[in-house]
Amino acid sequence: MSVYVYQTFVIKQEKFKEGIENLKEIKNFRNENYDHKVEILTPVSGKDHTYALLSTYEGLAEMELQNKKMFDDEEYLKLIGDFFLENIAQDSMYTQIYRSTIEKK
Repeated sequence: MSVYVYQTFVIKQEKFKEGIENLKEIKNFRNENYDHKVEILTPVSGKDHTYALLSTYEGLAEMELQNKKMFDDEEYLKLIGDFFLENIAQDSMYTQIYRSTIEKK
C-alpha cells in the first residue's frame, strides 16, 4: 500500500528564484539517491508562493527507512538546511501523510 507525504510551504517572495532552484536540487537529489519519488507541485489556485512536495513511498516502513537514510546524509542535510533557513517563511510548513486504499479483488 503506497504512502504519500504532502508538504506545503511558502517560499519567501524576496527569495523566490533561489527557493525554486534549491527546491529543484532537493527533488533531483532525492529522486537520484533514494528509493522514493518526489514531485514539486506549483500553485494554480490558492495562495501565491505556496508550493508543495509530494513524496511517494512503497509503504510506512519504506518511508521510515528512506527518512533515516536522508537524515544520515550530510549532503542532503546541507540542501534542506539552506532551503528551510533561507527560502521558506517561518511556520509555513505543513505536512500530511496519506495512504492508498486497499482494493479488494
